[in-house]
Amino acid sequence: METEKSTKNIDPAGPSILVVGTGAIGSFYGGKLAQAGARVSVVCRSDYETIKAHGIRVASPLGDFHFQPEKILHEASEYGAVPDYILVGMKVLPEVNTAEIIRGAVGPETAIVLIQNGVEIEEPVALAFPHNEIVSGLAYIAVSRTAPGEILHQQYGRLTLGLYPSGDSAKVQRLACLLPASGIPCEVTSEVVSARWQKLVWNAPFNPISVLGGAVDTRVILSSEESVDLVRKVMEEVCLAAKAAGHELPPSVVQQNIDGTKAMKPYKPSMLLDYEGKRPMEVEAILGNAVRAARRLSVPVPHLETLYALLQLVDEGNRSRVSEAPCHHPD
Repeated sequence: METEKSTKNIDPAGPSILVVGTGAIGSFYGGKLAQAGARVSVVCRSDYETIKAHGIRVASPLGDFHFQPEKILHEASEYGAVPDYILVGMKVLPEVNTAEIIRGAVGPETAIVLIQNGVEIEEPVALAFPHNEIVSGLAYIAVSRTAPGEILHQQYGRLTLGLYPSGDSAKVQRLACLLPASGIPCEVTSEVVSARWQKLVWNAPFNPISVLGGAVDTRVILSSEESVDLVRKVMEEVCLAAKAAGHELPPSVVQQNIDGTKAMKPYKPSMLLDYEGKRPMEVEAILGNAVRAARRLSVPVPHLETLYALLQLVDEGNRSRVSEAPCHHPD
């Protein structure tokens, strides 16, 4: 690694942030928030011993850095205070009850930040904590966990934040203002649900096709005329469902996503990394929720439905090969 920056020089007046999940997303953004002066602690399970002993190391084209959390915990209830923010970076899986995992640390003024994939993922947390601000976050980043306490950041990093279901707040603005100090662009949107649908335009085709196509990266997917056509059709269906849900997307969004992906370095989407690692995939968050929304709104989405049905079968087979059941809040 190159010479590393450290996150030890925190600002005593900075906001307190409890990161739940030390996978790629939680570790990267937690480390960046610490660099910006926040007091960042983490809840982790599978990486607990490693992070306790060595912290988290991030290799990044922006500069490698070492993230030493303020507190390293097994459970949120061990935090011993009320954090200003709880940042959730866990996978969205049916068996993971986010509300119960974070409940022990949520105080009256705690804002809950969900930096997670998919659409229609916020409601369970919003219902569980009706008096807390729910901040929805979208990460535009190529980042992966390569080993316990080891993160590889390849490209990008921009974060979009918004108050759920819409609007803005002082807490959202405070969090958004922190990240640019660490080199990470962060924008605030008053229509974060629309932004979620827009991100799904990319996730809905590339994540499942990377698995179903035989463990292929984005460059391989876009090397075939037939697969590009499938990508385009899936994207168009997402746009139709989004419009019916009241979130009409720009007409150029499909071509922009295809052109932008062609310009990227070859990239393995998160579903493919989970498949290769024999971990549960975010089938419901990325595909199932979109399919159910389309059916509810009477929008035909045959390509989305096909990917969803096939990926369910693959995910079931993948889960059956896991020798040890996943922990109750996977990183």
